[in-house]
Amino acid sequence: MSRLHGTKDFWIGALRVDGPAFAAAVAEAPPETPVLSCPGWTVADLTLHLAGIYHWVHSFVGSGETAQPARRDRAELPSGVSPLQLWQHGYDQLMTLFDTLDPEAPAWNWAPQPKKAGFWPRRMAHETAVHRWDAQLAIAAGEPIEAKLAADGISEVLDTWLPAGRRAVPGQWHGVVQLTATDAAQDWYLRLRGEGVALLDTATVFGHEDHHARVQVTGTASDLLLALWGRIGYDALGVTGDRTLLDGLRTG
Repeated sequence: MSRLHGTKDFWIGALRVDGPAFAAAVAEAPPETPVLSCPGWTVADLTLHLAGIYHWVHSFVGSGETAQPARRDRAELPSGVSPLQLWQHGYDQLMTLFDTLDPEAPAWNWAPQPKKAGFWPRRMAHETAVHRWDAQLAIAAGEPIEAKLAADGISEVLDTWLPAGRRAVPGQWHGVVQLTATDAAQDWYLRLRGEGVALLDTATVFGHEDHHARVQVTGTASDLLLALWGRIGYDALGVTGDRTLLDGLRTG
């Protein structure tokens, strides 16, 4: 079953932890340091990517508009400004916006959720947490994502990314997958239906249906989330059953 683990204040609190941790890792690494979890990227690329997302979100969230904005994946670096300085500017702007943001206000998003501003503190908390892990890995200091935040991140992949069609690779998968976070006391059941997915609430959806999971995956919430994002392999987790279904869970 998917359940939100947080509120706007929870996600802002996570941003206040992972944002400075990201900046500290970036400050320690030379800009050309490879980011092993993002092949082909350097620390400078990672920093400009996250800065670009922050500036893009700030440009429309809070405007009250639900029309799709033009996408910016990477920030343009002004002369004399470092990637980290540009990131810091975007982070500070975003946090100021989020502090006074009404989660119920209209705001565009790309997911099958209501077009409300509350989507974005959650999305930015998880974007920052995973990229904080990326940046720390680049300096051989990756710390796990906090369990409660990671559990909500797993739910976000299953209730937002996959239903929006954002799989890492296209394909057809059929069967139920069970994920268990050992440190968060939570299970998720996901029914794969070809290109589609359905996140199941075992209290209401199951009944006469055959809901036996064809594959079970067990691990910490952080490791489960990082596996869904392709940061680590499923070999780092406890897996029993049909491993081929797991390719249908990766997002990106």
